Amino acid sequence: MKCRHCHTELENVFLDLGHAPPSNAYLSKEALQAPETTFPLKLYVCDHCWLVQTEDYTEADRLFSGDYAYFSSTSQSWLQHAARYVEEITKRLGLSKDSFVIEVASNDGYLLKNFVSAGIPCLGVEPTDSTADASEKIGVPVLREFFGVATATALADCGKRADLICGNNVYAHVPDINDFTQGLRIALKEGGTINLEFPHLMRLIEQNQFDTVYHEHFSYLSLTSVSRIFAQAGLRVFDVEELPTHGGSLRIHGCHNSDPMATKPVVLAMFEREKTFGLQDLSVYQRFQQKADKVKNDFLAFLIEQKRAGKSVAAYGAAAKGNTLMNYAGIKHDLIDFICDAAPSKQDKFMPGSHIPILPPTELAKRKPDLVIILPWNIADEVIQQQQQVLSWGGKFVIAVPELKVLA
Repeated sequence: MKCRHCHTELENVFLDLGHAPPSNAYLSKEALQAPETTFPLKLYVCDHCWLVQTEDYTEADRLFSGDYAYFSSTSQSWLQHAARYVEEITKRLGLSKDSFVIEVASNDGYLLKNFVSAGIPCLGVEPTDSTADASEKIGVPVLREFFGVATATALADCGKRADLICGNNVYAHVPDINDFTQGLRIALKEGGTINLEFPHLMRLIEQNQFDTVYHEHFSYLSLTSVSRIFAQAGLRVFDVEELPTHGGSLRIHGCHNSDPMATKPVVLAMFEREKTFGLQDLSVYQRFQQKADKVKNDFLAFLIEQKRAGKSVAAYGAAAKGNTLMNYAGIKHDLIDFICDAAPSKQDKFMPGSHIPILPPTELAKRKPDLVIILPWNIADEVIQQQQQVLSWGGKFVIAVPELKVLA
């Protein structure tokens, strides 16, 4: 395999999680009777451009199908994050009714609805019908396409180049990152701004966040690698922000390379921090497997201990990261009774691989489990606040990542 960006031969394995089904491929009851397809879940690091990436195995349209089950609006904290961003960027760029905003991977309209409310023209680019339908129902216009050079060229030819192109947690999801980035350049007006948010590779390594690895994430990104990809496409990162979302993310601000906007000192400072941390040191990547194995082994041992003690265990949040953790650890229905999730699109289905049933959150009060594993650990505070009832019967909340911890 060659690097998706610079085409260097890939030889260095960063993480090998065996074989697993796609993390968002939730199963109906009928589908449990059929064979389940799994794919290798292995990451390589390119020792030339330092892009971390999954092993090639399948096409994006097999992962992001019409019935894609992830809806951004399920999380209240994420909705608040999006609303704050729209307010801040509108002021920063002076956006108005004469501006035009494109969001790539607009999902269910969770973010663009704020631009619609403000009277700022916008367009979502979203390939999955399930989320695009939800978006259009709340008045957000959607182009049902995968984004890249072809889509961007069609938009530009129609006079729809953007003052702002934003994309939250999409950059890691694109199999052809060069084509996607060239598309950003083509669809961006002169003087326009690109904002991309993505989980920071440095935080993934630092906090043992191996469960954020799944097939839908083709790339694991640092400012170092992103800046190189941007530069090749005729773009430049001129500002960067650190965010607490998804266990630690970056929001980069990009522009055309010819833009007179000065590159801020914080960009150079982040380059230096990444280098000091070791993101250009192969040994840092080669040590990560044993850290992931410790998290997995500790979690599995904990669940077995609870089973032997006669405790009932449930989980909350049928998140992709939870599927990665459970499939790597080989956890099945015998160790976790059920999983609750607020998204109707996931309820009454089964987790891929583990086949644990997904039920509405109301089941917690009915069944009163002794322990509730919070699989989306990045929103643990939100879950505990919403499900305080668990404490009333003596139940406790647990997270497994970045390390096993009983929270309450």
